[in-house]
Amino acid sequence: MFDEIFKNTGNTKSFSKGAILQSAGQKLAKAFYVKKGLLKSYIVDEKGKEHIFMFASEGWIVSDIESQAFNNETVLFIEAIENSEVVLVDVSDFSQSEKNQKEFKLILEALTKRMGVMQRRILSLMSASARERYEYFLQTYPELPNRVPQKMIASYLGITPEALSTIRNKITKRH
Repeated sequence: MFDEIFKNTGNTKSFSKGAILQSAGQKLAKAFYVKKGLLKSYIVDEKGKEHIFMFASEGWIVSDIESQAFNNETVLFIEAIENSEVVLVDVSDFSQSEKNQKEFKLILEALTKRMGVMQRRILSLMSASARERYEYFLQTYPELPNRVPQKMIASYLGITPEALSTIRNKITKRH
């Protein structure tokens, strides 16, 4: 769906594993549509610890929404976890898509779904147990446990790798 929409509005680029697509402190945030590969967005705290905000695999869009909405400097880093092919889209390209209502509707639906995932993630960080957060992660990103190091999953869940290992062992014993 997005391949058709973005083929005329953005430019496709390839990034190697470990490449930084966006750094915190940049002025103009871009949206990145993942055609192939896997990206992560994250912040780095004052102690240098990385906190993963989201993963974006094939068909997902990742961006620094706050930066775009309020025209602020970016706060999120966006990095390729795997060799990736992405479409870079300027925010202004989204507004141009409004001219084509069908395309805009598809973009809006996809972004609304992604925002729903983010809302659920934030609420679960506020109220759910670590196990519940991990189970929701598995429902949301069923393909990622085989593609992402456990350390990154633990960071995303807001727990230590050791706590994640304990949760995974309990789930394995249950089945």
